[in-house]
Amino acid sequence: MVALTLALVVGATVVSALARRLGVPSPIALVIAGIVVGLVPGLPGYQLDPELVLFGFLPPLLYAEALDTSLRDLRTNLRSITLLSVGLVLASTIAVGYLAHALVPGLPLAAGFVLGAIVAPPDALAAAAIANRVGLPRRVVTVLEGESLLNDATALVAYRIAIAAVATGLFSYGAAVLQFLLVSVIGVGFGLAVGFLVVHVRRRIEDPLTENTVSLVTPFAAYLGAETLHGSGVLAVVVTGLVVARAAPLIVSSTTRLQGQAVWEMIAYLLQGVVFALIGLQLRQILAGLHGHSAVELALYAGAVTLTLIVVRIVWVFPTVYLPRLLFPRIRARDPYPPWQAAAILSWAGLRGVVSLAAAFAIPLTAGGAPFPGRDLILFLTFAVIVATLVLQGLTLPWVSRRLRIAGMDDDLPALEQASAEHTTARLALMRLDQIVAKGALPGDVELRLRRDLEERARKAHAMLGPGADDEHLPELVEGAVTAAATYAEARRELLRVEREEAVRLWQRGEIGAEALQALQRRLDLEEQQIL
Repeated sequence: MVALTLALVVGATVVSALARRLGVPSPIALVIAGIVVGLVPGLPGYQLDPELVLFGFLPPLLYAEALDTSLRDLRTNLRSITLLSVGLVLASTIAVGYLAHALVPGLPLAAGFVLGAIVAPPDALAAAAIANRVGLPRRVVTVLEGESLLNDATALVAYRIAIAAVATGLFSYGAAVLQFLLVSVIGVGFGLAVGFLVVHVRRRIEDPLTENTVSLVTPFAAYLGAETLHGSGVLAVVVTGLVVARAAPLIVSSTTRLQGQAVWEMIAYLLQGVVFALIGLQLRQILAGLHGHSAVELALYAGAVTLTLIVVRIVWVFPTVYLPRLLFPRIRARDPYPPWQAAAILSWAGLRGVVSLAAAFAIPLTAGGAPFPGRDLILFLTFAVIVATLVLQGLTLPWVSRRLRIAGMDDDLPALEQASAEHTTARLALMRLDQIVAKGALPGDVELRLRRDLEERARKAHAMLGPGADDEHLPELVEGAVTAAATYAEARRELLRVEREEAVRLWQRGEIGAEALQALQRRLDLEEQQIL
């Protein structure tokens, strides 16, 4: 098993590299490669362990995504994200449940809801990977990522309720809503508790390796603890990540931040590759357990479920984008109508992924003492939906984007925010440099070197911002601790401290977003590491 796992990691890495070179989205290439390898006679099979996905893969991937999520963007698009991650998931679950019950002879309605809950949530990794590659507008990507952070929680709660309904033969919409609320509240509450605890602990840790070790353990602790309390582990992980992300600029050192970013990028890259390869490798096992249905029936069922999911998303997205603005003038005034192309591309980005397949494999073999109705068929339909959406929608998403000419609709707010922050921090650093020089004894060549770099950054930012940039109000600078005999290293560290503190102040006041702050902090961190 160790050798197979190592081969899977190496294979996923190679396929991902080839996909990038060929210009093919890596999730699609990995799934197709997995299918091909899985059908080769004589090769050992690789059975997907649902617990490995739901506990081993999902928490770190969600946590890494939450750490990179801007709370400001999340709040700005909260209405759209909630309607998609909760409303659309439940609508898709109900639509697929009734369709499967009507289409498949002998399939109970509760089992249909199990299938619906499994295939309802779009996959975060696939959509984000393709969206970023295509160059979709920032707001569309923000909504897709925000939806993916929360929709797994909605789907998995609905999945549990449907499984219980199959086992007991009882189902109540009122009881289901209450259970959904209870599970969500426990998950959010536990996530807040873990998040604040982690922030408290990390604030007192000075060793980067220890702090990043705590970071690696955090998502698993949040997930396992919430699940133990019968809450939503997914919500707990997401909330924990958001709390830590909000505090990170204030408590994380440059060394810790650079190490952590490298570690999380590597973890996300490896896990994403393995996850999509695992999807394709399951085809042999799924086909081996399938019986009692003709190829024509299977194709009809798979096509009907996939088409239902696509149509429900399209029908849901457009009203939820435009109706609130039409009915409520205050919403319309604060957030005008977006172009229809943005809604169209958002409705076409409903790609499914490994969480759906893991949930399908986690279906119990029996329910109420009898074999679980339609389990093998649900597994097959889940696999078919994943492959169909990844290939059909994933491969056509770039083409649809070009036809809609949506790539040029993005605003340049992040770039302007970063330029504004660069301009402000460089000017403040120049003011601090003047204070240091006024104390005397700073070598002339050191002053020239420091001043030249700061003035060059200020000029570049000013050129982008225009003449109005000079009108900004700069805060008062208090005399620093740098002595008159400062060396280059001491003076540069002091200037970096001034720039970093001002960048955080701008972010806290809402003048720049998380994206601009992260870009500025990364530059400052790298410069600090280069100081001898």
